[in-house]
Amino acid sequence: MRKAAIIGVGMHPFGKFLNYSLEDMARVAVWNAIEDAGLPPKDIQVAYVANSLAGLVTGQEGVRGQIILRDAGLSGMPIINVENACASGTTALRGAWLEVASGLHDVALVLGVEKLFLPRTADSIEILAADSEIRLKNMGFQFTAWYAMELRRYMKKYGWNVVDFAKVVEKNSQNGSLNPYAMHRTPLTVEQVLDSRVVAEPLRLYMCSSMSDGAAAAIICNKGRARKYTGRPLIEISTCVLRSGMFMNPRDTNRTGITRLAANEAYEQAGLGPESIDVAEVHDAMSPSELYHYEDLGFCAEGEGPSMIEQGRTKLGGDIPVNPSGGLSARGHPIAATGLAQVAEIVWQLRGEAGPRQVSQAQVGLIENSGGIVEDDAAAASITILKR
Repeated sequence: MRKAAIIGVGMHPFGKFLNYSLEDMARVAVWNAIEDAGLPPKDIQVAYVANSLAGLVTGQEGVRGQIILRDAGLSGMPIINVENACASGTTALRGAWLEVASGLHDVALVLGVEKLFLPRTADSIEILAADSEIRLKNMGFQFTAWYAMELRRYMKKYGWNVVDFAKVVEKNSQNGSLNPYAMHRTPLTVEQVLDSRVVAEPLRLYMCSSMSDGAAAAIICNKGRARKYTGRPLIEISTCVLRSGMFMNPRDTNRTGITRLAANEAYEQAGLGPESIDVAEVHDAMSPSELYHYEDLGFCAEGEGPSMIEQGRTKLGGDIPVNPSGGLSARGHPIAATGLAQVAEIVWQLRGEAGPRQVSQAQVGLIENSGGIVEDDAAAASITILKR
């Protein structure tokens, strides 16, 4: 396969935009990415558009990508619509990467866009639950409940406590306060997190990511042609691994989840290990879940997540900064846009363009993006490794 690089990224800020359409937000992200890449839009040969829930929010099905990109002034090329729960963005990235790496095309656009805010919040919450098995949704299932049960299991097994969880939020809110694209930009203390209302024990309100509206985009180019467009550092896609949820016996407490399986496969494909990662963005839909993602990604041994926070290892000045963007809890979570926002953050970090949240001398970055629920695991999980 040929080497492929990300030569441009762009975002629309994440937040509550009741008067903005999918097209409004996508147009900003797409053109920011095109301008960042320095290429004429006519050179884009294929586009992958990720959106998870517009069918329920707006009623538009089937041709979402074609309609959204037409509004941005792009049409004619193959446009592939991607829907894969919260992993939709990096699933689209994987498809576009394979198009370029295979030699079929030289330049690809990837877009993730989602609009979740509706006039009635209850409608938004019900729509979000559709990214789980419908029989669970019909029983009143909410993602916060699933995460709460997962965290209680870790509390019982390793003695983790709610203060450990609040420290993750404190770290990420500090990072998010430095991110102009983040929905929440107010630094929080451990005490403020613990004082916020209980949503599902042990989860407090500030531990939960906010649903959001937003968009993010990337331009992927054959690395051999990239210098035609840009003089910026080329950020190579080393690998992008995707796994889907599989049947597992819920009584098997030693089972390996798909995030860990995807990470192991990604390290093998990229020819490196977790010790090579300089900076990471992980899918902390509920902020304390970041702690067990450390284990899944091989950053620490089982049960040692809280000690990484306590020692400052995952802060901006630590040896493996995690979620310098602020993560989902600070940045917000517009389902299909989240993975590409993570990608944009790692690209900025590897280029040295992240401003006050810049990680020192980052050369290799990792993105963990997962979502949906099937059985007792994520429905989809992807691991992307980028290197300068």
